[in-house]
Amino acid sequence: MSIIVNNLSKIFGTQKVLREVSFEVNKGEILGFLGPNGAGKSTLMKILTGYIPQTTGIAKICNENVSENSIKTRNKIGYLPEHNPLYHDMYVKEYLEFVANIYRVNHKSIIEMIEKTGLKKEQNKLIGSLSKGYKQRVGLAQALIHNPEVLILDEPTTGLDPNQLVEIRSLIREIGKEKTVMLSTHIMQEVEAICDRVIIINKGQIVANKSIRELQKNKGNRKLITVEFDEKIEKKELMKIGNILEARELMGNQYEIFSDSEFDLRPDLFKFAVKNKLTVLQMNMQEKKLESIFQELTK
Repeated sequence: MSIIVNNLSKIFGTQKVLREVSFEVNKGEILGFLGPNGAGKSTLMKILTGYIPQTTGIAKICNENVSENSIKTRNKIGYLPEHNPLYHDMYVKEYLEFVANIYRVNHKSIIEMIEKTGLKKEQNKLIGSLSKGYKQRVGLAQALIHNPEVLILDEPTTGLDPNQLVEIRSLIREIGKEKTVMLSTHIMQEVEAICDRVIIINKGQIVANKSIRELQKNKGNRKLITVEFDEKIEKKELMKIGNILEARELMGNQYEIFSDSEFDLRPDLFKFAVKNKLTVLQMNMQEKKLESIFQELTK
């Protein structure tokens, strides 16, 4: 396992920020770490990276205990904090050379990292003059320059424009092919696009630890079908179809129909249309959105 967390707790004064948290992350996995503000996400990441100690419990990086072998574990981790701490008065390449010297890696690694993170055209610019997207690339480059086994990213795409989002997501996906990645974010589309699994934390406790598909198929989740007929019908007629939890009228002859996640109502809707001499103009089905699941679990 690349990351092992066992009964981890953190107390600040009288406030218990983390409460006996336990989970594991496999090698080569991209894990989305979600939670509302104040849930304990950044605190846990700071413990894993050795910035602050836990109160109780165990944290391991690549089978090394973070508390007992801090230097070893830090060498195995690349970390990009939420507020990317860069030296704005340094040039990009100069800054990466500075970081490389700290880790005692050779010049070849700097050139490779500039290429990998798409900084070749920006390498001779002052960091302070770069856009937010390129600053994030510099942050990723410094986190990766010593070739760590584990990459921990705290809100890596905050404040990026849509084009920059696509670029950074693509870069993270590429990195995830070789390394274990744990990223914290509030952007649900980001999690759905790049993560293999999701951990949701609320008030210092894990409330979900599953793949996105498993979360969507949980008992109690609902499927949504949007259907449009060529004629208007009474909602009460639709409700006569078995296994419908709720039906809503939309504009025109469109309807939203909710069912339990284990039922696919599309065949029954087509039979209903034939029986009532209706034409189905369009029909779409979708699983419950991750955003809705997140809201339910963190209320």
